[in-house]
Amino acid sequence: MSRLFQAQRTMRRKRQAALQRGVVAVLDVGTYKTSCLVLRFEENAPQGEGVGQMAGQSNFRVIAHATTRSRGVRAGEVDAMPEVERAIRSAVQAAQRGAGVRVDHVVACFSGGRPVSYATQGEMPLIGEACTVADVSDVLSRVDTPDLGPGREVLHAQPVNFGLDHRTNMRDPRGQSGERLRADVHMLTVDDHAIANLLACIHRCDLECAGLVSAPYAAATAALVEDEKELGAACIDMGAGTTGLSIWMRRHMVWADTVPIGGDHATTDVSQLLRVPWATAEGIKTRFGGVHATGADDREMIPLQAETGDWHHDRREVSRSDLIGILRPRLEEILEEAAARLEAAGFASLPSQRIVLTGGASQMPGLDGLAARVLGPSVRLGRPLRVPGLPERAAGPEGAACVGLCVQAAEPQDEFWDFDAAPARAGGQGLRRVARWFRDNW
Repeated sequence: MSRLFQAQRTMRRKRQAALQRGVVAVLDVGTYKTSCLVLRFEENAPQGEGVGQMAGQSNFRVIAHATTRSRGVRAGEVDAMPEVERAIRSAVQAAQRGAGVRVDHVVACFSGGRPVSYATQGEMPLIGEACTVADVSDVLSRVDTPDLGPGREVLHAQPVNFGLDHRTNMRDPRGQSGERLRADVHMLTVDDHAIANLLACIHRCDLECAGLVSAPYAAATAALVEDEKELGAACIDMGAGTTGLSIWMRRHMVWADTVPIGGDHATTDVSQLLRVPWATAEGIKTRFGGVHATGADDREMIPLQAETGDWHHDRREVSRSDLIGILRPRLEEILEEAAARLEAAGFASLPSQRIVLTGGASQMPGLDGLAARVLGPSVRLGRPLRVPGLPERAAGPEGAACVGLCVQAAEPQDEFWDFDAAPARAGGQGLRRVARWFRDNW
């Protein structure tokens, strides 16, 4: 883990430099769209030990927003590098023009890479009278590094819980006395090529990456309210190419996964079954789509206009109920797969089972009712929290990941690489099934 460990530290230093300059951009490279927000910080980044909740907060304001249609991204990963590079350049340059400033550093997120969560622990005796930052660094360095397998890298490695002697569930043990210190850490791993390809596209756009975040993490940061993060909740970010899943407890993400199905798959179903171009199918889905058909939908006819030269083919019609019959099975499949993965992760072991839906595909009319039937009654549709200067067109569920990136750029949570001691590779295998960890800790 040493190579990415150093890369993450380098990115954090670049973030600090960007905050000192007062301007940083956030970049969401999605399957359907690439979005860029430019942030201006009203105060310099806090100087002190660590970052995130242990270090204070920074104030920022969104001063520009730009979005362009993604090209060359499939299932949240780079598929055609020149096309991704053009999309990033287009979004960033448009945002720069709107802000009237040059952007050199970006904090980016992506939704691919086949994420896998691990829960690991570290423990050590305390020598001094009170726990210090050095002790926190030391116990984190003793956390067992699981065998990640070939081609895998750690994207997030966050201490989510500390314990001193008989006391557990401590957020910050510094300054407190005890004899034995423990730390629980959540590690999220992804395919290394997914990271390398995205970083290469960013660098080819003459930009410095000042942070890399998983899209499920960013979306949940913006869509969940504080009580949900504290008591336990899951966020389902329904994007175009993938559906991101995350579980939160005591203000930390403790598990994440991705379902490789999204809203674009529903569009493809419409395109194939109605024999219309993909762009036409997307317009029909967006304008007339839904998941619950009524008697009136049998009478509402949707024109399927085309320009093939065949009059009968170009002037067809389809009822809205038929369109709903195409869309509903695919959306049910996404929700059922999400429910199965949450169950396997042990979501039922949490004291609260609130589920929040966000992302562009979550805006389908009637989806909340379908989700309540598949996932349970404690489901709500989530919109991202409001941040200063955010334009209305970027404040919908489809903008959750971008808004979450803003918060992460200003107040990133503590990770392994924010402490002096590097984690040593150990023989522990970690806990692949986070369900057991939930039962033992919550």
